[in-house]
Amino acid sequence: MKTKAVLSHQLVSRIIEAARQEAVTNAWSVCIAVVDDGGHPLGLERLDGCAPIGSYIATEKARTSALGRRESKIYEDMINGGRNAFLSAPLSGTLEGGIPLIHEGEVIGAIGVSGVKPDQDAQVARIGAQMLG
Repeated sequence: MKTKAVLSHQLVSRIIEAARQEAVTNAWSVCIAVVDDGGHPLGLERLDGCAPIGSYIATEKARTSALGRRESKIYEDMINGGRNAFLSAPLSGTLEGGIPLIHEGEVIGAIGVSGVKPDQDAQVARIGAQMLG
């Protein structure tokens, strides 16, 4: 039998808090979503001024990153590079801003951010992901 680490409520809150602080510091209105390794939502925060669709997009970026075990940007890059077959993949968050949460080499979830430019979304998500150490 194998054991695995899981995200606790307390850790999810700290991840979202760190990401929120980065967004607030930069005056970015974003939505931050955290999912488990199966892509199931564990936490979501939409900052004032972020469009309602940000909640959906952030969650899908996180889900894509968790299920794919990689940054969501990789899928965007593949599609932009001509690998159009990924347009029919059962993932709807194939945009930059989803970062896997990795503990001891294993993906235990992901964070997704939406609301500003793609590299800014990813910046906020990376700060949240760094809470794992």
